[in-house]
Amino acid sequence: MRVGLVILPQRRWAEQATMWRRGEELGFDHLWTYDHLTWDPLAGTPWGATMPTLVAAAGVTSRVRLGTWVASPNFRHPVPFARELAALDDVSGGRAVLGIGAGGTGHDARVLGGDVLAPADRAARLEEFVDLLDRVLVEDHVTVAGRFYDAVDARTTIPCLQRPRLPFVLAANGPRMLRLAARVGQGWATTGPPPGEGEDAWWAGVAELADRFSEVIEAAGRPAAALDRMLSIDAGPRFALESAELFTDYVGRARELGFTDVVTHWPLPGAAVYDAPESMVETVADLLPGLR
Repeated sequence: MRVGLVILPQRRWAEQATMWRRGEELGFDHLWTYDHLTWDPLAGTPWGATMPTLVAAAGVTSRVRLGTWVASPNFRHPVPFARELAALDDVSGGRAVLGIGAGGTGHDARVLGGDVLAPADRAARLEEFVDLLDRVLVEDHVTVAGRFYDAVDARTTIPCLQRPRLPFVLAANGPRMLRLAARVGQGWATTGPPPGEGEDAWWAGVAELADRFSEVIEAAGRPAAALDRMLSIDAGPRFALESAELFTDYVGRARELGFTDVVTHWPLPGAAVYDAPESMVETVADLLPGLR
């Protein structure tokens, strides 16, 4: 079992750098940040840029994997994004991971003036985004005319250090996106079902999703061990860092359901989400050796 930590890009880098450095020192396996222009639950609060933050994090770490939790097609195009990802993989010495999902319907979906897409259209857009991004990262002279994205003689002239490219972790809950994860992903990430029906119902929903993904992998003809399985353990009704006991319980439950990785968040004391003392990062880090 590997444990990751999300560090939201909400502070000046002079302060944030210490958080990323400390996350590695404490033994977390991967560190992430959100990919939003504004995240609705924290609307009106400071918010920085994703890729510069990750590149800067690469400069203050040396071991831990670094990634987006998760990138959004709402405001990105695969061609320039491929350059940014390849650069991150280069600067980090081959430690970059792309977490990517279909994108939500919040401010990010409206800020550029476009239409807010229906779920089926967001799924189709993600399929096209991922396929074009994959091609630009591994091929040369890529030309595509798609429904959502075009590319004309696109190239990545300084490729990823990881070959053939950095790993893709697909965030997926629905059948169509689960199939996409099984087809092109090196990992699958889930937030589980909506948390409104309580803790037990959320975990039951996570179990159903895990079973469904196993069936999808088998149908795709890929070995079960070919993909990492990542669970955001803070997506349910409770924040996993409320206590050491709850964190330990959640990691154990995830392991029993076949997840290889869990992801939690650096606390935001007094905020509307992830409210806990920041010292809880140190507290749960002490537990990590016994949870692996």
